[in-house]
Amino acid sequence: MLYREMNTAELKSEYEKLNKEYNDIKAMNLSLNMSRGVPCAEQLEISRSMLDIINSDAECVTVDGQDCRNYGIMDGIPSCKKLMADVMGVTPDMVMVGGNSSLNMMFDTIACFMTASPAEGCAPWYEVKNRKFLCPVPGYDRHFGITEYFGFEMITVPMTENGPDMDVVEELVKDESVKGIWCVPKYSNPQGITYSDETVKRFAKLQPAAKDFKIMWDNAYVIHDLTDEEVSLLNIFDECEKTGNIDLPIEFCSTSKITFPGSGVAAMAASKNNMDIIKNKYKYQTIGFDKINMLRHVRFFGDLDGMKAHMKKHKDILKPRFDLVVNKLKEELEPYGIVSYEVPKGGYFVSVDVMDGTAKKVVAMCKDAGVILTGAGATYPYGKDPKDSNIRVAPTAPSVNDLSKAMDVFTVCAKLCAVEHLLQA
Repeated sequence: MLYREMNTAELKSEYEKLNKEYNDIKAMNLSLNMSRGVPCAEQLEISRSMLDIINSDAECVTVDGQDCRNYGIMDGIPSCKKLMADVMGVTPDMVMVGGNSSLNMMFDTIACFMTASPAEGCAPWYEVKNRKFLCPVPGYDRHFGITEYFGFEMITVPMTENGPDMDVVEELVKDESVKGIWCVPKYSNPQGITYSDETVKRFAKLQPAAKDFKIMWDNAYVIHDLTDEEVSLLNIFDECEKTGNIDLPIEFCSTSKITFPGSGVAAMAASKNNMDIIKNKYKYQTIGFDKINMLRHVRFFGDLDGMKAHMKKHKDILKPRFDLVVNKLKEELEPYGIVSYEVPKGGYFVSVDVMDGTAKKVVAMCKDAGVILTGAGATYPYGKDPKDSNIRVAPTAPSVNDLSKAMDVFTVCAKLCAVEHLLQA
């Protein structure tokens, strides 16, 4: 029976039952952490043999004869540029390979445009008063953290089933002080939405008032599938080439959730104009990133097909976890009419909307019961979810058994908070 259809007596009875369940759970003294999208130990193990590829007997020389142990090759060794270019669907000359973190490269890109002109005739962003950045919501908290750090006003854009609401985007970019937008175009964080062809084409056709407007295309989950379905994403650079907007997008990806998050390989792709500006900054920042690690990754995967085959092993580990989360939501919360969620086909999260006005309380009660979740509001700029409803569930790190326990805690807390909210209304 839907909670909203219960009378006061029925709600009070349900509250007493749920409160007992909650106290019984607290007595279990659980200690489970689901706060971030961290690969589990099983996922890390499938890349263990990579550690044996380069040892003291191995040649550390690139295909063009350069020694990876030494200085140089600032934008990455050729074979790794080719591998990451294939992942992003671009040509190697558009690619720069960095360290282990694509987030680091995103931060550096924004930092670069703060002090260097992002486009001909445009002032560095730090000189722009009331500078703004568009933030599709719910979205990735670390993106929002970067633009908040650099003093941008963050303007929210609602997400639809096809990606950001492009009617809203097209209206907002008429403001010259709007300098960019964050995008996770495939299996978005946290909803798992893949941008439709129409959405990508409309991005490519944008005519922002700001000539230095940038689309930060964080393609973090480009090959992170959870099903056997072929989920395609239109190539943003191909579309921008057609519209004469090749300087709009800057794409990022990494192997952080493919090999080892702490020692993967990150890369970015951009037009020549954008890359010239960015490399001009990096030449003062580094002589070159970890080329031995780049070489290790190339020899481990061989090519894109090898990387995709490796990702199937990840899928086999992760799919039961995601299925468990979805089934718990369906069986424990849907019958009471207090939840909505996306069933992701890839990525790392499940976006859950509990009853409006209860998300912060749900997260706090879960924490008191020994289950740490991503903070309520984290998927919105400044940590402020206007409906106080969205919670990002990260199912990857716990074992299946621990995840089941955590979701039992989550569903009890969501029900308890909903009933309490209705009783107080």
